[in-house]
Amino acid sequence: MIKKILFAAVLIGLISCDKTLSEKEKIEYTTKGKEIAQTSFNALSEKLIEQMQQGGTQKAIPFCNVEALPITKELSKKYNAEIKRTSNKLRNLANKPSERELEIIQKYENEIVKNMENFPVVELNEKNQINFYAPIKIKANCLVCHGKVEESVTIKTDSIIKSLYPNDEAIGYNEGDLRGIWSITFKN
Repeated sequence: MIKKILFAAVLIGLISCDKTLSEKEKIEYTTKGKEIAQTSFNALSEKLIEQMQQGGTQKAIPFCNVEALPITKELSKKYNAEIKRTSNKLRNLANKPSERELEIIQKYENEIVKNMENFPVVELNEKNQINFYAPIKIKANCLVCHGKVEESVTIKTDSIIKSLYPNDEAIGYNEGDLRGIWSITFKN
């Protein structure tokens, strides 16, 4: 009898180590993730619009090249989370996706093909940290640098992009296309 009780206690202990998120936690972290993604988007957009107004793509592209990552790093400190924008079509190699991020991007692409809506994903990673993923869709004003060359992207803009990002793949999009994802890891 004592062996059965000990076995049951060990089994319960092992099962409880395999933590999953409750629905309440998923809702809580979806809300937090959306807030962080929106705040990050707004911070990046405001600065980018300011640069565009001051000097067009000639000023905005170099600004993105140097300042986008520091802005997200600063916000990461503020929110005690790692904030990342990534894609399967990179412009900046520093944003290279992990294997899991590529799976999420593929999931969103498959949903789009099936005319399904893309919803955020909240899950635990292998380090028992909470991850939030959400799609990034191309907006009309993004096409100046991410659209099609000689349609929405001028030859001059394309040259500036290629000079700063020689391996650029982040071009040729249409409005509404999946550009990539927000990947936010909440620190314990």
